[in-house]
Amino acid sequence: MDAIKARIRDIPDFPKPGIVFKDLTPLLGDAALLRQTIDALAAPFRGAGITAVLGMEARGFVFGALAAQALDVAFVPLRKPGKLPAATHQVEYALEYGSATLHMHTDAVSAADRVLLVDDLIATGGTAAASVELARRAGAEVVACAFVVELDFLAGRRALGDVRVHSLVHY
Repeated sequence: MDAIKARIRDIPDFPKPGIVFKDLTPLLGDAALLRQTIDALAAPFRGAGITAVLGMEARGFVFGALAAQALDVAFVPLRKPGKLPAATHQVEYALEYGSATLHMHTDAVSAADRVLLVDDLIATGGTAAASVELARRAGAEVVACAFVVELDFLAGRRALGDVRVHSLVHY
């Protein structure tokens, strides 16, 4: 995990003063390390009966789609308002620096699905908790949430209650 951490850079005062943004784009530029990262995200869930990976907009699309491919399952994008063309479930939630809303097509998953939620980073847990709520509204079983980075000092995993959390790098 040290190699992954070495490819994450800090961007101070982004997106607003006082926030230190963890930029994973250097990791995305290293094909071999990105492959190792995806393998490490997916490994605990091989053989767990996962039927779909849900990825949160936007960086969760990258890591989630690759994790879905590694697990040979469907990928479901969780989007910002106005981006999905069919009927959606939606959840509004708080971020560490504002608020947002996530949407998921109402037919994206069902009670027959066991899902893994994937994002690049968990901070306060608002986005992940909203994603769990979206999956559960559709009847899906949430097996776990997986993140490349966890900001432990913000205690975001508490927002997920009893949902299993798998994180590769901790700050």
